[in-house]
Amino acid sequence: QVQLVESGGGLVQPGGALRLSCVVSENIFSISTMGWYRQVPGNQRESVAIITNTGNSNYADSVKGRFTISRDNAKNTLYLQMNILKPEDTAVYYCMAYHNYRNYWGQGTQVTVSS
Repeated sequence: QVQLVESGGGLVQPGGALRLSCVVSENIFSISTMGWYRQVPGNQRESVAIITNTGNSNYADSVKGRFTISRDNAKNTLYLQMNILKPEDTAVYYCMAYHNYRNYWGQGTQVTVSS
């Protein structure tokens, strides 16, 4: 059972920045795909950014150029650097790990962008 714990969310003004972290209970070198998703109440969970264990990454169009996903295998940690935040980025952000043919999820961290 893979456990994921997110942190780093909070309240930030438009144009500000936050860095989310996700600590994983397993050696993430063996996890092929990890990612960040977000969900607003009443909406479906959507993919924000994905990264493979070879370093390939993919981003939602709405965050390209503003968000950067990265993974530190030595620390078993996934990151999401979020810059130039907008009110529409407000959501609960979830960390995901795809391992042994199933998805594992963290509990989520709230990001609120408001003045």
